Amino acid sequence: MGRTPTSVTTPESLTFRSDVTVELVKSSASDADVLFAARVSTAGEQSLDELKKDPERSKGLINFLMRDRHGSPFEHNSMTFFISAPIFVFREFMRHRVGWSYNEESGRYRELQPVFYVPGADRKLVQEGRPGKYVFVEGTPSQHEAVSSTLRESYEQAYAAYQKMLAEGVAREVARAALPVGLYSSMYATCNARSLMHFLGLRTQHELAKVPSFPQREIEMVGERMETEWARLMPLTHAAFNANGRVAP
Repeated sequence: MGRTPTSVTTPESLTFRSDVTVELVKSSASDADVLFAARVSTAGEQSLDELKKDPERSKGLINFLMRDRHGSPFEHNSMTFFISAPIFVFREFMRHRVGWSYNEESGRYRELQPVFYVPGADRKLVQEGRPGKYVFVEGTPSQHEAVSSTLRESYEQAYAAYQKMLAEGVAREVARAALPVGLYSSMYATCNARSLMHFLGLRTQHELAKVPSFPQREIEMVGERMETEWARLMPLTHAAFNANGRVAP
């Protein structure tokens, strides 16, 4: 039997976004997790007592572990985030493999929705300088208009081509080849504090960072929102991360 033709999506049906979605959907993460994991080396089973104590009393230990890069105690926790962002963000995201688990929306198993990325007015557009020493500066109004209109037109054509193939009975996994990396996808990403710190050290800019990083703004937007949630869960660990140059232990 042939595939039921899909309804035609008009340009007005497309959704254009300039933001990202980051939601903490599940967590088991606290500063106490770092402390009992660290103290088992000297206290054995008595290290479980840390779960009953105020972590604030032991923030010096957390800072010591961070400063001297004793990293494994920061792995005994878990955070799961739901993230919606352009596909090009996910392709950068998945360069981070150690300590991360991912499950992403599949273009093989569902018809992908017409939600596309168009940079906001505050997105810097112009790259100046040579690789390794370049900076981004504000674009002109005409450049912003060119980016917005060109992307919208491209997205409309790409999604129309995608729908045309689906209507002809072409498999979703083949038809999706017409879609650009500006399409939004969604995924669950699970990590621990150590793997998240490594991610933040590379994917965010911060005045306290010992090692400068120059991330693409769109993945930095995701990182900033993840960091806000993590800082709420593990404030002492987050403070130690900042105090020691934002270098993952």
